[in-house]
Amino acid sequence: MTDRPSLARAFLLEAKWADAQMKLLAGDASNRKYHRLTSPETGETAVLMDAPPAKGEDVRPFVYIAKYLSSIGLSAPRILAEDNAQGFLLIEDLGDALFTRVAADHPTLEKTLYTAATDALIDLHKHAPPLDLESYDSALMSDMAILSFDWYAAAVEQPTIEARHDFHTAICDVLTDHVADGSVLIQRDYHAENLLWLPDRVGIARVGLLDFQDAMLGHRAYDLVSLLQDARRDVPHEIEREMINRYVAATNVIPEDFESAYRCLGAQRNLRILGVFTRLCIRDGKSSYIDLIPRVWEHLRHDLAHPALTKVAEIIKTKLPEPMPQTLQILKDKCATVPTQ
Repeated sequence: MTDRPSLARAFLLEAKWADAQMKLLAGDASNRKYHRLTSPETGETAVLMDAPPAKGEDVRPFVYIAKYLSSIGLSAPRILAEDNAQGFLLIEDLGDALFTRVAADHPTLEKTLYTAATDALIDLHKHAPPLDLESYDSALMSDMAILSFDWYAAAVEQPTIEARHDFHTAICDVLTDHVADGSVLIQRDYHAENLLWLPDRVGIARVGLLDFQDAMLGHRAYDLVSLLQDARRDVPHEIEREMINRYVAATNVIPEDFESAYRCLGAQRNLRILGVFTRLCIRDGKSSYIDLIPRVWEHLRHDLAHPALTKVAEIIKTKLPEPMPQTLQILKDKCATVPTQ
């Protein structure tokens, strides 16, 4: 079997970037790796995505969604070259100005960043999504939320079959009642570490988009929750409130219905993240994700206070352990103890 570096060199030779200097960029929670390429002659840059098919990666969804987003005026990276079979893409380099970094270095820009990101969603949701996207419906979302029991709770104290069943039924009922409309494209990881600030562009194009290859059809509140209930950084509550109000005013949705959907999706998303972060630790050996769990729990606690989630909140209160220091240590002690399949 040819090794990945050799395959990458062959791809770059074909793309006429073989002489470029290569620097590894930060990866993500998947098996993808990213390298910045710099031409020694022109100084031009591009990014190499290395997504090994043997590890379950597929670059075709990224290409498909990137082209769609670009076609409606949003700033997804342009696709410069692709090898779907081997799992390589050469894409436009949108720079290093992640929202996370810009907000940390220039706190006065924080509201500007979140306003621009909210406006990008408002504009995206004006456009008909690709019709062949799968639906992120209540059944699938419930299956994702149950990861909180199957990984997080199970790693601390094994929940009963009855508790798991009661939770799955309750969350599915809530989502069916309040999040029935799945009519827009949702990127599913729309947050500050996947957004780039491009101030030289105009309007919604100032928001550079990354990590959208898992896009599906879903409710219009989903990506707004992802943006404002960030697992990796604290978003001030006043900004969260202002951006919700901004979205509601611009889209003419019914405020009370949107608020209910937002909180239900927030609970679903944060429950899923509890499970995913635990799995990344105990299965994949990435213990740093455990340090993010207290923030996720606070988002969850805030969402569960909404009346629409009363029944779910009762189950969570008695069946899902709070992330106390000793709980988090139990999770870290089990890091990399479950082998991958």
